[in-house]
Amino acid sequence: MGNPYRGEVSLVVDGRELPMRLTLGALAELEAELQNDSLMALVERFESGAFRTSDLIALLVAGLRGAGWQGDAVVLGRAAIGGGAIGAAKVAGRLLKLAFSLPE
Repeated sequence: MGNPYRGEVSLVVDGRELPMRLTLGALAELEAELQNDSLMALVERFESGAFRTSDLIALLVAGLRGAGWQGDAVVLGRAAIGGGAIGAAKVAGRLLKLAFSLPE
């Protein structure tokens, strides 16, 4: 279970609980992956439920890499994610919320 005061959440990947954190470096990597799109546009898509699968994978990879994971989108795309696509989307939403707000 991640530490929300550090902006961390956990994602279960192939049966292992891995921490995720959107550091400045991870956010820069995510922004580069989004190409012409902005981080705020990504946040808006998640808030409205209009995000794409590629958004979800890019966000999860950035969060995992921000916490030290060495994999990439191909590796994550082949992995079994705890809770499936819905679980991944919920964790991604929490990750974004913690990155752009103070813990409650």
